[in-house]
Amino acid sequence: MVAANNSLTLTISLTSNSTKLLCILFLLIPFATPLTFDFPNFPYNINTLSLEGDASFEGQFLRLTRSALDEATTVSVGRATHIQPFLLREKATGKLADFTTSFTFVINSQKHYPYADGLALFLAPKGSSLNRTLGQGGSLGLAIENPMTGASRAQYPVVAIEFDIFQNTVQSVDDPVEDHVGINVNSLKSLVTKPWEGGIADAQVNSATVSYDSKSKNLSVAYTNYMNGVQVMRYLDYIVDLNRYLPDCVIVGISGATGQEFALHKITSWNFTSTSLADEINVKKSANFSSRIALNIGLSVVGCIIFVGGLVLAWIIWRKKREGESDRMFNYSMEYEFEKGTGPRKFPYSELARATGNFVEGEKLGEGGFGGVYKGFIKDLNSYVAVKRSKGSQQGLKEYAAEVRIISRLRHRNLVQLIGWCHEKRQLLLVYEFMPNGSLDFHLFKAKSLLIWEVRYRIALGLASGLFYLHEGWEQCVLHRDIKSSNVMLDSNFSAKLGDFGLARLVEHGEQYSPITKLAGTMGYMAPEYVTTGKASKQSDVYSFGVVALEIACGRKPSDPKFESSQVSMMEWVWELYREEKILQAADPKLHGDFDEKQIERLLIVGLWCAHLNYNIRPSIQQAIQVLNFEDPLPILPSNMSMISTYFAPFLSHSMWDCDTTSSGRGEKPSLNASDHLP
Repeated sequence: MVAANNSLTLTISLTSNSTKLLCILFLLIPFATPLTFDFPNFPYNINTLSLEGDASFEGQFLRLTRSALDEATTVSVGRATHIQPFLLREKATGKLADFTTSFTFVINSQKHYPYADGLALFLAPKGSSLNRTLGQGGSLGLAIENPMTGASRAQYPVVAIEFDIFQNTVQSVDDPVEDHVGINVNSLKSLVTKPWEGGIADAQVNSATVSYDSKSKNLSVAYTNYMNGVQVMRYLDYIVDLNRYLPDCVIVGISGATGQEFALHKITSWNFTSTSLADEINVKKSANFSSRIALNIGLSVVGCIIFVGGLVLAWIIWRKKREGESDRMFNYSMEYEFEKGTGPRKFPYSELARATGNFVEGEKLGEGGFGGVYKGFIKDLNSYVAVKRSKGSQQGLKEYAAEVRIISRLRHRNLVQLIGWCHEKRQLLLVYEFMPNGSLDFHLFKAKSLLIWEVRYRIALGLASGLFYLHEGWEQCVLHRDIKSSNVMLDSNFSAKLGDFGLARLVEHGEQYSPITKLAGTMGYMAPEYVTTGKASKQSDVYSFGVVALEIACGRKPSDPKFESSQVSMMEWVWELYREEKILQAADPKLHGDFDEKQIERLLIVGLWCAHLNYNIRPSIQQAIQVLNFEDPLPILPSNMSMISTYFAPFLSHSMWDCDTTSSGRGEKPSLNASDHLP
């Protein structure tokens, strides 16, 4: 009996201790409810979406409204929301989450005119539901009254991006004449709008990406627009502090509505990601308690750590003996160098393999000089990433080490962020933030949709800002050595971020050149003095920026044999137009003249200035920025550029200009612009 009682006491004690331990663990876990989902299509068995009103699944689509072809149709209202709310604001600090969502959709007029009314992506309080009466017609499925006079009133707080295809002329709304995209807060009257041509009559597929940056309070939308049947990208944003309008916990949804006129509203795909928030108060309250627990736990497991550490050390020594000379460069001192950076972390190979589906071809974003690039999802970061993967050749090791050492210490909004790294199983992996819109060269030369001028000019300014940071804004000067359009990545807002630092070199401020190294870079973007001497400098980076600036304005590559002989070289052609005072004729014909003439003139002339053959004439990147920002006048460039052909002849071969020479020294054949999606 005594033994039984002792056993019972022990069991109760263990259970109690286990319960306490679980409570402690829950206290140590930050309070955070981020949301991530991805619906490439909409099969019937999706149970994480709540459908209200007339919303329904139809084949692979999510249908929000009925159409004029449906029987007994009067008005139609429907919406779909994700059943899981997400934490928008942290109570303790007021900190907001970032979020990004993209969706593709079709609004089909079914050959009827006029048509109405539109759809909206919205954020609303947790627990709110569709109000079919308030959401009719011009309310776009949002629970907002639409009286004939006075201000429209919301039943509950709501922030929305509207795609409106009907002009609502009542005083409280005052829509623009044309179809439009607008940003709304608790009202049907948009705070800001831009025209939108969505190909409604032809049932064209449109796409939109909505993002919120909690630091800048910028709510933005990048969306497709059809100009003369060609799909282009447009951009709209507004500064709004969501702290003022929405509660801590919100739902995200898409709604649509019709009134007396009709159109069929379908969603074809939808994804969403929000960042995680930690409740700092809970963390602080548990800090002292946690430290005591940590001490007790630490004392109890220290023996295990020593034992495991000994095994690990023995395994490392054994592994080092088996590895080749190239792998030995990653010794303890190298590990220390890598981990000095505050941001990036070392990932286990197994985690990156899981994130990318074991590097399945279907997740491959592109192929570059370093290796393949794969899309992956890191669960503990709750975000998508781009993973660059290469095998450990000697040259690859050097580029890998250079990239990690340099970019891990850089922080700028126009540089791709390095999240982590891994070198295991004789493979080298770099983990970057995922750039949803790929590379600049893809959009300039390969995409079906067209970058509008407003976005292009912003990209040029962003690239210049990132380069200024590299040259002047950090403790050392960073020479990138491989600035080209395929290394300019575009985030969800089509903001430019310079990536691929595998060829970068550090020099002290005041030094003119980097040490002489093997020639590496991409012909067509490399300054002539760099090609002949192997000495990289700020001026050679500025030259590369100038070439990219011309690409952005002209919509063509540095050299393209499909043009007539006088226009094969983009630079010679633009110089000749400048000499003849016809430089606007160099504008990308795909823009159809839809650009700011003063801006495109500045970008073209700054491009020529930066890419001048005489590096002493080139500006600093700061001077280029001042001209692009209209702070300084345009430079007056020499009109006689006949020396280009003779001086630059060795570098104008078509076979050289498009070749990527980043593999120089590896005994490999250079690839042709292969790094389309490299970060």
